[in-house]
Amino acid sequence: MNPNLERLSAKARNCTDMPGVYLMKNQKGEVIYVGKAKVLKNRVSQYFQPNNPSHTDKVRRMVEQVEDFDYILVDSEFEALVLECSLIKQYSPKYNILLKDDKGYHYIRVSKEPFPRVSAMKMLLDDQAEYLGPYISSYAVTETVDAVNKAFRLPTCARKFPQDFRKGRPCLNYHIKQCMGLCRGRISQEEYREILNQALSYIKKGSGNLIERLEQQMEEAAERLDFEKAARLRDRIAAIKKISDTQKVYMIQNENQDVLAFARNGQNAAVSILKFRNYRLSDKEDHVFSDVDDLSVLRTDFLNQYYLSASDLPQQIELDADFSGRELLESYLREKKGKKVQIRIPQRGDPRKMVEMAFQNASERLSKKVERTGHEVAALDELTKLLGLPKTPEYIEAYDISNLGESDKVGGMVVFENGRPLKKAYRKFQIKDVEGQDDYSSMREVLKRRLNRYFQEKESGEGFGRLPDLILLDGGKGHVAAIRPILEKLGLEIPVYGMVKDSRHRTRAIAEDGGEIAIAGNRSAFRFVTNVQDEVHRYAINYQKTVHKKSTFELTLTRVEGIGPKKAAALLKEFKTKAELQKATPEMLRQAAKLSEKTAKELYDFIQEL
Repeated sequence: MNPNLERLSAKARNCTDMPGVYLMKNQKGEVIYVGKAKVLKNRVSQYFQPNNPSHTDKVRRMVEQVEDFDYILVDSEFEALVLECSLIKQYSPKYNILLKDDKGYHYIRVSKEPFPRVSAMKMLLDDQAEYLGPYISSYAVTETVDAVNKAFRLPTCARKFPQDFRKGRPCLNYHIKQCMGLCRGRISQEEYREILNQALSYIKKGSGNLIERLEQQMEEAAERLDFEKAARLRDRIAAIKKISDTQKVYMIQNENQDVLAFARNGQNAAVSILKFRNYRLSDKEDHVFSDVDDLSVLRTDFLNQYYLSASDLPQQIELDADFSGRELLESYLREKKGKKVQIRIPQRGDPRKMVEMAFQNASERLSKKVERTGHEVAALDELTKLLGLPKTPEYIEAYDISNLGESDKVGGMVVFENGRPLKKAYRKFQIKDVEGQDDYSSMREVLKRRLNRYFQEKESGEGFGRLPDLILLDGGKGHVAAIRPILEKLGLEIPVYGMVKDSRHRTRAIAEDGGEIAIAGNRSAFRFVTNVQDEVHRYAINYQKTVHKKSTFELTLTRVEGIGPKKAAALLKEFKTKAELQKATPEMLRQAAKLSEKTAKELYDFIQEL
């Protein structure tokens, strides 16, 4: 705990009730955090309240380093917002989110060789090649280069021309009509240069005039009866039109529009910004953040910093969720742009589809940081939002009960870590204390035993010594109601939900105490929960079959005179399988179950005949 807490708390209580910006400083006098407040006294005082339950781990770490703080008074919350962003830029405080200006410049390179290639570059090289640019957007450059190479069927392989003419078969790109097949040696340098010039014209001027020129050339070739060239020109025109059409992606309501969505996995998060200009997707930006305790705080801070410093403001901003201070930011952007800038959270239609596309981009970007697939990141993020969980459930335990009537009752526990099965953490339970067929009591027994083991092994932090972030039960709200009292009695705050199946045994919803949450509309979360439910069911069923097979074999052994259920169980405890039993000598059987020599010999003969 910070030894200066009492002094800082007293200073905070003497702050003014006016709006302003506060600067937290460490022992070296460095600014480590900048924040704004509508009422300075109330906001700053919250930081120095001992054991404040609303503090995240990140805030606690920051408070422990605070030696002193300063503040600057302003006339309104609006001015505080602007000043806060200005000071964050000036000081780059450790505990504020920092937006790196990593856009840089990007170029389109046309190599200097007999048959030049078109590629994307991040810098200018002294290689005598031709460079187009600079461009600010790496996304625009890579998309343009990819589109041009496909539309004009330019080679992208590693072969050298003309050295490698006719030295091998054309690659797959030629057969799927994404390459002209230069390697066949049937295209002259003059014809290739003509095609390349058309590609460069498309990059510089767009498709409009180029298509007109190509159509005219196609007609002239047809008149000369050069049908082969006319066909190539026809295909090139079709490819250019297709590329131009697919760039529209979705119909949008405004000429200039931004679409943003955030994805989170544990303490990591990412935001993807899709920029539509002139009704087309023209750019994409991704930003990745670490040490994220609260996604809603990150969303607010990011939007304020990003748009208060943006030079290119859109008419409309589409978001995946609402944020604190939305009206304040809209007011600032309206004043900055000189016209209304609307911030919306779409719920349906094409706008919602665009937000989902931004979310998939953010998930994909985040997956590279956390070494997970975009689908896994998206699934956990959707599940977090759907259930209203305080954080992403990185460690999930799921339970199922399986029995054959009133006998062979077992429980299965499977574990998913960061969206993937963690098979070394799977556990099996034999139901010991429940009479008859009672799934609720069986589930209670399994959870009691598991959670009691936590208190015995928590020092290890592994296996039963690690608590889950989420518990999923194969069953409905009755199962959830049966388990919640156990957690409350043990003082554990772990979210518990049931996985409900329909009449065809397919996942239908997630159950809570008061009802059900439909998940079919959340594809990634639905797919993930279905996988979890299928996996825990498979695991429990397989264990139940093993137990049943073993108990059936036990009954078979009791057919030997002198072998009762206890001695049969002792034998199977020592010799796990039928094969092991058959390899055992009469003496080994006698010692394992404390048998007489006569009974051991009769048992040995009986086993050999099975």
